[in-house]
Amino acid sequence: MVDFNTIILQFGEQGDKTGWTYIEVPADIAQQILPDNKRSFRVRGLLDNLPIAGVSLLPIGEGNFMMALRQEIRKGIRKERGAILRVQLEHDKDFKIEMPEDLQECFDFEQPEAFAYFNSLAKSHQGYFIKWITDAKTLETRANRIAKTINAALRRMDYGAMLREQKKLRE
Repeated sequence: MVDFNTIILQFGEQGDKTGWTYIEVPADIAQQILPDNKRSFRVRGLLDNLPIAGVSLLPIGEGNFMMALRQEIRKGIRKERGAILRVQLEHDKDFKIEMPEDLQECFDFEQPEAFAYFNSLAKSHQGYFIKWITDAKTLETRANRIAKTINAALRRMDYGAMLREQKKLRE
């Protein structure tokens, strides 16, 4: 497990990441967590005293990675941009993405070609779709998100491409 202190940062105008609160994991530390890796991967550990698991580290260039700090994490650590954060991380080898039963049924019975594409996506992108679906607060929202996921898979879109298209439609 690596142990280091860092400053909580926030993106300004940065495309899809505008306004994201995050921490940066320097290349040398990322290499200690998962040697010879340059792709997204999951970690577990502690942010101050808040346990985390299955959180993504995303590559940002020159071997450095970033970890987005979602609102529930910021509430849990009670810190915002500019604060110092103690970080203890290790590779989360046990992280598994559980396919929701209702999504799997839609793929199996309605759109097997969409499932083939979905299955070809990186596990991280599958996880983004699945978390988005499982975070829905109402059955109507969940059904809507499943439909959008299947539509995106039929159109061979990853999670980011789907979000960008939705944002354009709202503008």
